[in-house]
Amino acid sequence: MPVAPPPLKGLPLNALRAFEAAARLGGFSAAAVELGVTAGAVTAHVKALEDALGAPLFERFAKGVRLTPLASRVLPEFSDAFDRLGLAVHALRAEAAPKTVHIAALPAVAQLWLSPRLPAIRRAAPEITISITAMEAPPDLKRAAFDLNLFYREDGGGQEVAADEIFPVCAPDLARHLSVPEDLAGVACLTDSAWREDWAIWADAVRPGWKFVAKGPVFSLYALAVEETINGAGVLIGHSALVAQHLESGALVAPFAEKVVLGRTLRLWSVRPHLPKSAAGRVTAWLTA
Repeated sequence: MPVAPPPLKGLPLNALRAFEAAARLGGFSAAAVELGVTAGAVTAHVKALEDALGAPLFERFAKGVRLTPLASRVLPEFSDAFDRLGLAVHALRAEAAPKTVHIAALPAVAQLWLSPRLPAIRRAAPEITISITAMEAPPDLKRAAFDLNLFYREDGGGQEVAADEIFPVCAPDLARHLSVPEDLAGVACLTDSAWREDWAIWADAVRPGWKFVAKGPVFSLYALAVEETINGAGVLIGHSALVAQHLESGALVAPFAEKVVLGRTLRLWSVRPHLPKSAAGRVTAWLTA
């Protein structure tokens, strides 16, 4: 009688994914962040893969790791394979016509620009659910399951939502004490840690050569800095799209006429175009209208 040979055991997909991420990003910790696991899990996956292969993929050092020649040779093929897998997953999700739209956005953009627009979208299309993930940098859409990205960027791509124009803003009571930019030396100037250069860019543009140094508290969340500015804590560099609602309500005012347009713009983009009648396509139309 015929004898069926035992099937060859393949290499575990999770271990291959951990290897590719660690090799592409240059370390186990960075791979862990991208994959949403612990660095220890990535280390264990890579070690199991090396044991199964009987060959090392990384050289370990006290300050990090380095690819072996074997890993360097095969990395491009694995990166291309996982990119293609990610794109296939996006195509599968799109064809399934989901009613949930996943958006990745800069935290300040998510809270100050995107959130105020959600009620109108819900009223217009109650069948659509919008899920928002706030993150400091755009994800790799070929790998991450986001339908839309909403971030400031300088290289174009996608659809422009708003220009990035910066200028000082403050509460109305404080604005009464500010007549010219030089008056800023006598008040607290709030700074966002991610946009520390804002004050220098604006000051140098309106007063070339002015070595202005902002003196005041530093915030890790721009939305919190905006709230404190409304509360009268000081003057903040406003980003036009993010403070527009507070300017319209009168909670904030721009004490000076001088404004500076930056090279980047707030843009919405996806890994591939969405069908106009799909949930993601309809949300895209609302947000870019």
